[in-house]
Amino acid sequence: MRGAGAAEPALPARPGRGVLRVRLPNTAHTSLSWRIHDLTRDFRLEDVWALPTPGEADDFQRLVQAVAAEEASRASPWAAPALWAVRWKIGELLGWDGPDAGLGSRVPTLRGRLPADLRDAPPGPDFGPLPFTPVYLLGNEFAAEIANRTMHGVMHLGWVPDQAGGYRGQMAVLVKPNGLLGAAYMAAIRPFRHLIVYPALIRQIERAWRQAGDPADNSDNQDD
Repeated sequence: MRGAGAAEPALPARPGRGVLRVRLPNTAHTSLSWRIHDLTRDFRLEDVWALPTPGEADDFQRLVQAVAAEEASRASPWAAPALWAVRWKIGELLGWDGPDAGLGSRVPTLRGRLPADLRDAPPGPDFGPLPFTPVYLLGNEFAAEIANRTMHGVMHLGWVPDQAGGYRGQMAVLVKPNGLLGAAYMAAIRPFRHLIVYPALIRQIERAWRQAGDPADNSDNQDD
């Protein structure tokens, strides 16, 4: 297993924009020595994405703040919030998101699995309106979790070197479906996640990243 500092394969680039939003093979995550591996052996890896967030070695904290920022949940294309609205309404009707279905009730938080050194590390920023709970934050790695009646999920962010001498963000999504309901739910939403939800999320991460680096930059990325 390579260390997290190992160079990654070159990614397609847009002049003046950095790397494209690219879905990566699972090995882009599993081949690196992330601490999350030891905490999620009973989870499956759903997706790995390259994030269009070019930076320097010490910019990872900026990425985490950009992802957790409220602005990252705004201004998505209409289809993504519409899908989420439908999802929350169905969850409300079926009791998927009740207080007895989440972290600390249906499933224990991953913080209970942390070794001593990670328990002493800061958990990371609060996600505001987004339904994620931070687990741990390191210099090049961050994890946050979410749970409901259908699954227990983890969003993992890493900071990896590129072949241009800089660094970029990488996002992995890990899930533990809750029985047949969870497996059927994850299979049903997979096309929507890949075609609508994740591309919209990554566009907003890119926008928040640019604004964090240059607060005067309020432009949206429309060249998708």
